[in-house]
Amino acid sequence: MPELPEIAVLARDMDRDLARREIAAVEVLQPKCLNVPPAEFESRLKGASITRVHAHGKWLKLETSRTWLFINLGMGGEVLLVDRTRLPEHWRLAFDLSDGACLVVNFWWFGYVHVSPDPADHPMVGRLGPHAIDVTLPQFEALLRGRRGSIKAFLLDQGNIAGIGNVYVQDPLFMARLHPLRGIATLSSEEIAALWHALRTTLQQSIDLGGAAFEVNLHGEHGRWGREHFLVAYREGKPCPVCATPLEKIRTGSTAGYICPACQRLPA
Repeated sequence: MPELPEIAVLARDMDRDLARREIAAVEVLQPKCLNVPPAEFESRLKGASITRVHAHGKWLKLETSRTWLFINLGMGGEVLLVDRTRLPEHWRLAFDLSDGACLVVNFWWFGYVHVSPDPADHPMVGRLGPHAIDVTLPQFEALLRGRRGSIKAFLLDQGNIAGIGNVYVQDPLFMARLHPLRGIATLSSEEIAALWHALRTTLQQSIDLGGAAFEVNLHGEHGRWGREHFLVAYREGKPCPVCATPLEKIRTGSTAGYICPACQRLPA
């Protein structure tokens, strides 16, 4: 599933390569991913010029001269800039540009491609928390103030802070020496600062490397952030990089967590 780094890389590529280009036509093979009927979707976008592309958590926000276009790749997929002679084997929507290029969107399981006149009015985008990597330490402290529940559940809730999923949450918790089920109310100011720094470090490292190695950018190139960069994530049974204790896989609600049981103790 693409998380903040992969969406940030896509948004950067799209903002650079699609700005001022006009949408000449739209072809929809999967209408259920839309929030309006296909004919209305095309009429809102046909003839529109793309002006800016932003990342907000796991969402791509394309500002056009007529409306906003939002893309969420769900459990996985691709957004590729090609032409009609090089279409990928699988795709769900195609945006033909007036210069002959083609922007195609594919979903592995499900995804969303929506239009709305205002991001704030969109029922999903409008409820997102702040873009995780843009959050300052004082803002992060304020987001956690007075909250209950576990720290991992808070970080995965896109309404609290947008862009962090189960891949990118693992190592920052380890770096801050926090068990994923640790109660928010028990965190010290030093622990909150350590977690904030670890989140920013991990997310930025992946962005700098073009995102995860199992995802691709706008031109079909794989990222370079791979398993060799993981500290504890998906390394069950391997030695902890700090103390050599075997790493464990645990259940954390509906998701799996990867921890060092010595470095990330859960207080009684």
